[in-house]
Amino acid sequence: MPRLAIYALIVCVLALAAAVVSFTQGSLLGIVWIMMAGVSSNMAWFYVRKARADRAAQERNGSVTG
Repeated sequence: MPRLAIYALIVCVLALAAAVVSFTQGSLLGIVWIMMAGVSSNMAWFYVRKARADRAAQERNGSVTG
């Protein structure tokens, strides 16, 4: 798993925890944390899919030339 995907996943988990704390305290600021969790979740998926695609491209190119 790429390092950036791990960082994005950590941000997602922390944003979800902040949203839970915010909502339990009665603040609507949790909505912002939920949106941040969504963005960081999408970033994590993007980096994972990008790494898989890069790895598959290297395997294709390596098997053709090698």
